[in-house]
Amino acid sequence: MTSSLPLRLGLTLWSHPAWQSEFYGSGTQASERLAKYASVFHTVEGNTTFYASPSPSTVLNWRAATHDDFRFTFKLPKSITHQHLLRDCKEELLSFLRLMQPLHDRIGMWTIQLPAAFGPEHLAQLKNFRDWFPADFPLGVEVRHLAFFGKGEAEKALNQWLIEQNIDRIIMDSRPVFSALPNTEAVIDAQQKKPKVPVHAIATAKHPMIRFIGHPEIEANLPFFGAWLHKLPEWIAQGKQPYLMIHTPDNDFAPQLAVQLYQQLQQAIALPDLAPFPVTPEQPQLSMF
Repeated sequence: MTSSLPLRLGLTLWSHPAWQSEFYGSGTQASERLAKYASVFHTVEGNTTFYASPSPSTVLNWRAATHDDFRFTFKLPKSITHQHLLRDCKEELLSFLRLMQPLHDRIGMWTIQLPAAFGPEHLAQLKNFRDWFPADFPLGVEVRHLAFFGKGEAEKALNQWLIEQNIDRIIMDSRPVFSALPNTEAVIDAQQKKPKVPVHAIATAKHPMIRFIGHPEIEANLPFFGAWLHKLPEWIAQGKQPYLMIHTPDNDFAPQLAVQLYQQLQQAIALPDLAPFPVTPEQPQLSMF
């Protein structure tokens, strides 16, 4: 069944202790956080699988905590994308996909995040790697090598292949975080780790994903989001269903930023209202805007 949501809004993670009082509500156990997160947001990045594979029981718990219309966009393990660079890892990939099988119908896309060292000379490896997936598996690719942002032959070849294969190109918009003064540990860490790459707003398949890496001051993000207020409705009008993933340097107020940006989008295109944050009546949601 295809979701009727015009756009999917999500964050980089679903479990964050800083959200206890203003998002989940007091008394929420860690095991309850995913269900509460999924009551508001439509998707999540799922970075956890990049660093370690979950246990089979954890995979089942994730399924039990989410509803049929929720979508994960799990990253493939770092060992596959960064250590093997997509080579000589077919059995490891298939083992990971078997482990995650209970969630296959709740996967929005499998994210192939490639390191900056993965350049045009490695494109054949990506093409071969794609053949290891079933044809109907939704895939998204995030590249970081600057040659893929140069609007030259390397980028054209990548984009054309993604279009032919119906694979989404994941778009990193890190302009907001790099506009922030490096005056906190969280901002310094984000500016050291996040790629500073040009923003090329291209939809190579049906579900273009925007990873919006926000400024720590919520209002400072609005000028950077202006272009997306035009591009996202344009994609939706074309029948696409974009994914909008919101980050902040420490993610403490990522839920609030996501809501504010979504409300901005609602002024440009008809989108369903988000459910309120699941805080308890004793601890009402604090207004950030």
